[in-house]
Amino acid sequence: MAPPRLYLDWNATSPMHPAARDAIMRAIDVFGNPNSVHGEGRAARAAIESARRKIALLTGSDPANVIFTSGATEAANMVLTPEFSMGRTPLKLGRLYHSAVEHLAVREGGRFPKDRTTEIPVTDAGVVDLKALSDLLDAHDKTAGLPMVAIMFVNNETGIVQPVEEAGKIVRAHGGLFVVDAVQAAGRLPIEIGQIGADFMIISSHKIGGPKGAGALVTRGEALMPKALIRGGGQEKGHRSGTQNSLALIGFGAAAEVALQNLEERNAAIAALRDRLEAGMRAAAPDVIIHGAGGPRVANTIFFTLPCMKAETGQIAFDLEGVALSAGSACSSGRVGESHVLTAMGRDPKLGALRMSLGFSTTKEDVDRAIAAFAKIASRRKLAGEAA
Repeated sequence: MAPPRLYLDWNATSPMHPAARDAIMRAIDVFGNPNSVHGEGRAARAAIESARRKIALLTGSDPANVIFTSGATEAANMVLTPEFSMGRTPLKLGRLYHSAVEHLAVREGGRFPKDRTTEIPVTDAGVVDLKALSDLLDAHDKTAGLPMVAIMFVNNETGIVQPVEEAGKIVRAHGGLFVVDAVQAAGRLPIEIGQIGADFMIISSHKIGGPKGAGALVTRGEALMPKALIRGGGQEKGHRSGTQNSLALIGFGAAAEVALQNLEERNAAIAALRDRLEAGMRAAAPDVIIHGAGGPRVANTIFFTLPCMKAETGQIAFDLEGVALSAGSACSSGRVGESHVLTAMGRDPKLGALRMSLGFSTTKEDVDRAIAAFAKIASRRKLAGEAA
């Protein structure tokens, strides 16, 4: 009998945490519309508000400042807009500045026209260039409106932790709005919105062990808000209309609660597994390139290149060995293409790169299986004459 498949693609999506699954199953008969005033509706509303409080705890915010969405992409499209209001007063934003390594949901610019978006370069280590950010904001045309800056907390491909707190200080000094994509940081780092200095934060349920189809836009306060993306019945205080997905949000809340528990100890254990995996990879293929290894990374991510092996070839080879991993981001309709992250870091994107990412149920035995599969694939590459 073949061994069970090994899942090492946690940055793409996490298996559902047992706590989230149990919460959903317990709530399966909470069927009322949460916007109805009868008992069934009030029960659904209470469950959603409980989830909202758990998301607030995860993000260091107030429950009143958590807006539920269908996921991080919707949250990004909601907040990345030139149309804001401060209370009842319209507020115009002139330009969006985003780092060159952002997720596609941010790189697309949301509701900003393409000619009103600017990339912030990163260093060869994949870290946003703070001097370049400051220079761009110094040159910003304030007559066109305020600047908005979007920088991810943790890069989804390399795992590099960005200096968001320092970036937030620069943005505030220039009177801009600061948006932080914390999708890959949640459950791996403390993500208090006030400490970071963000005006808005984006998180996703299925990256932390909750179900797909749920996310949140977290705000620093209630006065400054973007124009609603989805309008209709006025749910979520009018910021996001549409009947809430109660079961998904209940699972999201349960996953957020677990993500806060034993955070430091859990990540130390995962970091030890990652280090063991990287050591095994280097022993099997000394020419392996681990991107971002010299910089600040979250504990669970390895983004690597096997020279002379295409990413697509490598991904298929690992899959045939029973190991699930990604060729960069998994949010591009299954396409395997050149990595914009490698390009931004000054690397040859044609090298191709693969990403292994670990999670709460990854074991030492899993890591040893991954090392064996890696060694087999690297050896096959050399036997075929593909290596330099």
